[in-house]
Amino acid sequence: MRQGQRVSSTWLLVLPGLALTLVLGLPVAALLLEGVDTQLLARLGQAQALAALRLSLSTSVVSTLLAVLMGTPLAFALARWRFRGRALIELMVDLPIVLPPSVAGLALLLAFGRRGLLGESLTAMGISLPFTTAAVVLAQLFVAAPLFVRSARLGFINVDKQLEESAITEGATHWQLFRYVMVPTAGTSLVSGALLCLARALGEFGATLLFAGNLMGRTQTMPLAIYVGLESDRGVAVALSLILLGVSAVLLAVLRSLERNWKLG
Repeated sequence: MRQGQRVSSTWLLVLPGLALTLVLGLPVAALLLEGVDTQLLARLGQAQALAALRLSLSTSVVSTLLAVLMGTPLAFALARWRFRGRALIELMVDLPIVLPPSVAGLALLLAFGRRGLLGESLTAMGISLPFTTAAVVLAQLFVAAPLFVRSARLGFINVDKQLEESAITEGATHWQLFRYVMVPTAGTSLVSGALLCLARALGEFGATLLFAGNLMGRTQTMPLAIYVGLESDRGVAVALSLILLGVSAVLLAVLRSLERNWKLG
């Protein structure tokens, strides 16, 4: 009787997990099977696919670099300093992660559009952001940078305070402490955050569509080209989807490797 109860209770745990695994795995399998019958190289050689591929890679790298350059000092300040308004800044940093893409795009338009909060000031300086490649970078930065800041902040929080105190005792300045102690020690978290940021930037769709538009060669990234390809050329959509799937899998594998090495270390 007890053996039968154990078997039934085991299946109560296993079956839901198997069901969710199928829900998550079947769409990926279907995409891979569809890609077998698609002339991948020929599809990617089309002008639309090449333009979208180049634009996605270049803008994602730029937005990730900007997130690292601006987000690393911010993450350090949020992790190690106590100041008034810190909780509000943390909320502002985390909020884009949970915002619907359409809301993110509308918010960018209301802030940086021609009639937005900064629209007149930007126009006076001869700057027009909406429906430009710069708008693509800004949209990617808005939705992806918080992932880097969160990861970097956790990395700085986990740095041994004794290292910090020892460096200060030895006469290190705030910059020397940040540059030679904090950043190397939290390096794994910084790299992991950058990879997450890059993956999120590559997959950005909604905010880019609303704020930057869908102009081929100028603002049409791979997710947007996939959306258009579903109506005009399904083969291009599948080929670009496989590229994004492959890049995402590689980034995830590198991230898992870093996490394992960090745990072993």
